[in-house]
Amino acid sequence: MENKGFNVSFDAATGVATLTMAMPGKVNKINADFGNGFIAAFAEIQALAGLKGIIIASGHKDFCAGADIDFIYGQRDADALYAMVSELHAGFRALETCGKPVVALLTGSALGGGYEIALACHRRIAVEHPAIQFGLPEVSLGVIPGGGGTQRLPRIVGLQASLEILAQGKIVRAPKAKAAGLVDELCPDAESAHAAAVAWIAANPRAKQPWDDKRFVWPGGVQPDTGDARNLFAAGAAMLVKKTAGAYAAPEAAVKAVYEGALLDFDSAMQVEARYFVGTVVSDQAKDMIRTFWYHRNAVNAQANLPKIADARVQKVGILGAGMMGAGLAFVCAQRGYDVVLKDIRQDALDKGLAHIKGQIPKLAKHLSKDDQAALLARITGTLDVGDLAGCDLVIEAVFENLDLKHRVIRETEAVLGEDAIFASNTSALPIADLVKASIRPANFIGLHFFSPVEQMPLLEVITPGTTSEETLARALAFGRQIKKTSIVVNDGYGFFTTRFFSAYIMEAAQLVAEGHSPLLVERAARAAGMVVSPLKVFDEVTLSLAAHGFEMRKRYFDDDLDQAPGVRLIRKLVELGRTGKAANAGFYDYTSQPRRLWAGLADVVAELGAGTPAETGIDALQDRLMLAQVLEAARCLDEGILKSKADAEIGAIMGVGFAPNTGGPLAWMDRRGVRAVVTALDALAAAHGPRYAPPASLRAMAETGERFFEAV
Repeated sequence: MENKGFNVSFDAATGVATLTMAMPGKVNKINADFGNGFIAAFAEIQALAGLKGIIIASGHKDFCAGADIDFIYGQRDADALYAMVSELHAGFRALETCGKPVVALLTGSALGGGYEIALACHRRIAVEHPAIQFGLPEVSLGVIPGGGGTQRLPRIVGLQASLEILAQGKIVRAPKAKAAGLVDELCPDAESAHAAAVAWIAANPRAKQPWDDKRFVWPGGVQPDTGDARNLFAAGAAMLVKKTAGAYAAPEAAVKAVYEGALLDFDSAMQVEARYFVGTVVSDQAKDMIRTFWYHRNAVNAQANLPKIADARVQKVGILGAGMMGAGLAFVCAQRGYDVVLKDIRQDALDKGLAHIKGQIPKLAKHLSKDDQAALLARITGTLDVGDLAGCDLVIEAVFENLDLKHRVIRETEAVLGEDAIFASNTSALPIADLVKASIRPANFIGLHFFSPVEQMPLLEVITPGTTSEETLARALAFGRQIKKTSIVVNDGYGFFTTRFFSAYIMEAAQLVAEGHSPLLVERAARAAGMVVSPLKVFDEVTLSLAAHGFEMRKRYFDDDLDQAPGVRLIRKLVELGRTGKAANAGFYDYTSQPRRLWAGLADVVAELGAGTPAETGIDALQDRLMLAQVLEAARCLDEGILKSKADAEIGAIMGVGFAPNTGGPLAWMDRRGVRAVVTALDALAAAHGPRYAPPASLRAMAETGERFFEAV
């Protein structure tokens, strides 16, 4: 029997009915059609004579993808949404109280609302495959689970374990899901999983949910409304504030839903979840996060308006420079099946790079067998001889940021490469047009800017000067897809987009400190705004000496007053004092103290440079300055044509630099603030601190017409 994408089959011999979700399209997703189809199919099953149990299965690759994002994104009517959620809750409640055992047959991934369907079943049986995933990642889109996840999961795995999953949006792969309590049984394949489901139904004719049993005891050892529970939630709240600085509404709402719901009977607890869910869904923060992390990211990954090629024609990759970036690139490429030649000019540097790679194996490839780990390592060859790069289809240089050095490296490397080989520079700032002057094959030359640590950072910034061919760009993008990076493509220019944007952030922080603002307040202001890493901390990590070197390079490309800015003078002074950053154990922070603290002598250096007492300070004022400096740079990069799309601005800023994810990106931040208000604030900063804060003409024009970057929802 079939009912709008929900198929019902019945085995009279076993008394087991199977409800197979097979909605139109490639995935099952929860929307109005899902609700109607599921309810009708469930009613059909309940009318079957001889029914002994139910299996919920999927006719698609995955079990269920969760809520229909288009539906969630468009919701602003809280009352109407609450009514819909209550209906969904009633449907799931009917499933688990139907009087028959119900098993979720998880032959594919179940995330978000899809996993909440599984939670409403009495048993979860999954296929043990590393590609299959389970979890409730809703907080990554600014919302919380709305299908019972905040109430059923704690009652299944315990309060502490559920908080870790819900507040972090944690996803668990099938092989580890049983140990985590997310599934009850693992089977090698779909056939054996189905057999296990039938057997469990036969053995458990009176199955019911643990929380529907009067003898229910919360798992995990911590019972609600006890001292242990209060301590757990207090510690969890403190850790959450430390991690998010209070800038993210969804994780807090998830914790509150668990806490309040745990003190109530189950049906009342579901009402608590419904209220918190609706509150997050209709919020501005959710709209901005969904737009960026769903629509923009999908658009960027689709590469719709970019040249495509099925085969990158890359089998062997050469990496020049065995530092942290070069060694990381070698690991990433080998991990994706490429043969890699890692070259340096010093044996000690090469040995260090190879040792770093070996150390990454147990951390990042622990899911592989010992033989597969050995094979990964065997794909990487270290060398001091440029001749060993012969036969490489792609070479990525990751040497020091010096134009003359890079030119020498380009010439000697291209001399041993084939005509079809691509040469890519991982420069973080130098224009590719300046580098390509040393190339004998400019059409095959491109910029591939990776981010550190490259093993973890998901973004790849692809830079195309006018000489790069469409085929080279297409092959580079195909390579990016193969190594699982999200690629944005930008036009050439000093610093491209991400380096300019990142520099605006850390240099504004240095500027604020140089003006006499408390460095501790600067750090706290950034985190309160939602920035992933505070600016002085990350400045130390990238090293102040690199920034000082960048000041000199920058003079070739920009004619402005930055050179004499107080922040620049402060950085130069710290470098003179040997405080070059974390690697030197001394920068803005003192790394010899435990725990690490901001350097006590910083105030004396600032006073020596002539800083007075700022007329206005505090978290709000400093947060405003830090954010305005960054969004201004994004606006300039759009204005100058460095950025090709608004989606690239949002994805590049967040995934490459760590701009506040809770805002949806710099352009979304300006929309929420109001472009007119942004221009007014920038004009005030320009009047007080110089023309480097002046907004571009395009932003001023938007302010005058009331234009937005994105359509309001």
